[in-house]
Amino acid sequence: MTLPLRKFRRPSTINESPIDYGKCWKHPSSHVAKVQSESFEILGAVLNPYPHPIIAREGWPFLALALAAAAIATAFLGSWSWPFWIIAIFVLQFFRDPPRMIPQKPNAVLSPADGRIVVVEKAHDPYANREALKISVFMNVFNVHSNRSPVDGKIEKVEYFPGKFVNADLDKASTENERNAVVMTATNGQTVTFVQVAGLIARRILCYVHEQDIMARGQRYGFIRFGSRVDVYLPLTARPLVTVGEKVSATETILAEF
Repeated sequence: MTLPLRKFRRPSTINESPIDYGKCWKHPSSHVAKVQSESFEILGAVLNPYPHPIIAREGWPFLALALAAAAIATAFLGSWSWPFWIIAIFVLQFFRDPPRMIPQKPNAVLSPADGRIVVVEKAHDPYANREALKISVFMNVFNVHSNRSPVDGKIEKVEYFPGKFVNADLDKASTENERNAVVMTATNGQTVTFVQVAGLIARRILCYVHEQDIMARGQRYGFIRFGSRVDVYLPLTARPLVTVGEKVSATETILAEF
């Protein structure tokens, strides 16, 4: 379910400058910054805050390298340099990260990623130790790979798990692959778990939040490089609004209501 547009404003956002390197990048809550700007309303949605250009900065080094290689190849190979330009274009499209409209329906759970729904089922949530409604979004290499918070709330736990790199489209990827789980208490008191899962090509999960951070729906919190999935675990009372095979857009598509 994707909502149309009405008045939009820019809520607060986290300063995404990482302070350490590893499988999950984090920063202290002292780095949380508020972004203030003029606002417009558009059919129950607000414009997602975006602190930098629409090419994700996680991709800037890759794009610079690809463009430099293409330019050098052009200088030495002339028209035979076209494969290098195709690679540069691929890198450019992979790291695109446009702002999104955020539905403001109070009980909505938004998609944390672009992609295709591969799971809608009852499952065990091992991160919050409960039975839950599981909804999984698979991202291929042509999807936007920026990850965004599905609800408003407070982060209770962030856990990183090393693992394999099997195809993220497979069910076993949820438990066997490298992954990073965020457990959040939503503003309505419900527990929501969302898990970044590395895929066959993905080799780096980036996460910019830690325990006790307060997040707003649609807020950018991480990135997964080169193909992956995001699992969302909701209370069993949640009502899913998507089906397996459906294409969804990060933030703009409502996965469920609870």
